[in-house]
This record gives sequence, C-alpha cells and structure tokens, in this order.
Amino acid sequence: MPDPPEPTVFVVDDDAAVRRSLKVLLEASGYRAETFASAKAFLETYAADRPGCLIADLRMPQLNGFALQGQLKARGIALPIIFLSAHGDVPAAVHAMRQGALAFLEKSVDTDELLLRVDEALALDAEARAAAARHGDLARRVAELTPREGEVMAHMVEGRINKEIAHALGISVKTVEIHRARVMQKMEAGSLAELVRMALEVGEPSGNGADPDGNGAGPSRR
Repeated sequence: MPDPPEPTVFVVDDDAAVRRSLKVLLEASGYRAETFASAKAFLETYAADRPGCLIADLRMPQLNGFALQGQLKARGIALPIIFLSAHGDVPAAVHAMRQGALAFLEKSVDTDELLLRVDEALALDAEARAAAARHGDLARRVAELTPREGEVMAHMVEGRINKEIAHALGISVKTVEIHRARVMQKMEAGSLAELVRMALEVGEPSGNGADPDGNGAGPSRR
C-alpha cells in the first residue's frame, strides 16, 4: 500500500509577509507547509484526504476566516483550525471556538505557543483520521455479514447464549454455533468482549428477517 500523505500545515492569509514568515518558521521547525493568499484559493485546492491542520487569518477580503470555517463544515471537513488575528477580539474568539476552532491567537503570539498549538492540531487530526479509518473498516466487516449472521451478532452482543438465540430465531443450536463462529471470523474479533466493543463503535447490525440464503422473509429452521 502507498504511504499515507505527509501531514501539512496549511496557511491562509492575505498578507504576503505573514505567509512568508509563517512558512519559514514552520519549515525550519520541521513541518511541511503550504500557503494560500485567500480562502477561495485554499478551498479550490484542498482535498479532504490530506491530513494536517489549518492556520487562517480571521479578517480577509471576500471569504473571511469564519466563512472559511463554515465552508469546511458544510463539506464535512473537520480539519483543525488555528485562527490568527491582528487584534484581540474576545467575541470573535468565543464564536470561533464555539464553531469548533482549536485555538484563537493574536498574530503577535509567541512562536513556541504557536508551534505547540500546531502540534496539538496535527495530533488531533491524526487521531480523528485513525478513528474514522477504524470505523470504516468495522463497517466493511459488518457489511460482509449475511442477514442471519447479523441477527446472530445482534443477539450475541446483547449477551444471549446459543440456546436463547436459537429459540429467538427459530433455528437449531448447531446452526447458531456455525453462524457465531462465522461472525467472530468475519469481524476478526478475538473474544466476545472485543465483539461487543466493535458493535458499540460501529452500531449493532440488525436482522432484517431475511432467510440467510436470501430466499425470502421469515425465520429459517436451519
């Protein structure tokens, strides 16, 4: 598999001098950095699968920082944002944080503080992407279950024993044992406790009443 993209600190500011200074600082500190002169330019270029964080000026012509934040949210992009402002503005800071910004800093902020926030933002983004990837993988495993296996799994995570599952589904205990083993194999669960954790994370599969061989509704006696 190809290596994942390198995390990038995206800088959006209409002031060329600020862009240059931030790029120099970030790259000298070991970060990959890309700069954009406007929110529009960034939105036209950025792809959601690129990890990293965003440092954005709050007050920019056309699309300001808040508008940029709103556009990202509308697209389902949860890139951590660090806002920079030339002026201390408490109401603006409160608004930004309520909308999900990681930090609101003045442009005169100490470089150590800024880099600390960048580290925090990159860690947050990496954690969120790892969780999303795991959730997607678990959803794929659940999707590979047959309808009957989904029903058996739903009963398993509720703590029911094989005899109870067999009675509820109208099938034999032996058939439950077979489906149970297939559920554990397909879900790649090493224990029932692990299966329960997976179910809580991705949402339990629910049986749809279909025959496990796809031959129509109603419980199977098999």
